Amino acid sequence: MPSCPECDAAVSVGTDAVKGEVVACPDCGAELEVRETSPLTLALAPEAQEDWGE
Repeated sequence: MPSCPECDAAVSVGTDAVKGEVVACPDCGAELEVRETSPLTLALAPEAQEDWGE
């Protein structure tokens, strides 16, 4: 089971996870992105950028 890069808690991800999927850490609530599915690798999801219509 992968761990959260923010708080090191175990994060449960379904077997049908796909690259780019965002899941939440059950302990700290950090948004994590599935970077690889084999082996399952998680990283902090990028912050959403504000679109000012430019």
